[in-house]
Parts: sequence; C-alpha cells; structure tokens
Amino acid sequence: MADFLGMMKQAAQLQSKMKALQDELDTIEVEGLSGAGLVNVRMTAKGEVKAVKIDPSLMKADEREILEDLLVTAQNDARRKAEAAMQEKMQALTGGLGLPPGLGLG
Repeated sequence: MADFLGMMKQAAQLQSKMKALQDELDTIEVEGLSGAGLVNVRMTAKGEVKAVKIDPSLMKADEREILEDLLVTAQNDARRKAEAAMQEKMQALTGGLGLPPGLGLG
C-alpha cells in the first residue's frame, strides 16, 4: 500500500511539474531563419508564431515564389527549434522518473 501511495504522490508531483512546464513553454521563444537571415520567424516553444520579419530586398512582385518558399523554410526552422526546446524541457522533467522511451506525457 505504501508503494501505491508513493506512486500517487509522485504522479501528483509530475502533474504539477507538467503544468509549470506548459506555462514555461509559453515564454520560451525561438527564431527560424532562411535566406541567410532575410526571413525571420519568431515563435514560442509551443509553436505559436509571434512575428515574421522580411528583408525589404525580397519585396519584389516577380520574386513572390522565392519569398513564399523562404517563409515556409523559416517557419519550419523555428518549429524544429521549438520542438527541440520542448523535448529538452521534457527530458529535464522526466529524466529521473525511469519512464519508458517514447512515453507521451503531453
């Protein structure tokens, strides 16, 4: 019975830490770049896009497709960085719990 109560206590602590982690992920921001920095996308670690910056040299009607491609690339770069930041925080949170690999907690 003591083991069960200990597990319940550990689960409650994990739930509290997960809530704190979710709040923290709202404050972590990453930047995705493309075109050697001509396009910049800033987003939270949760994937919410906060800002897009485009160098004025890309504002040419005949280069619209290039700009669109650069925007997609910058957003994907930011998303990968956001996922890496989230995984790093999750690893720090769950590292000592002995959970099996790949167990989704969020």
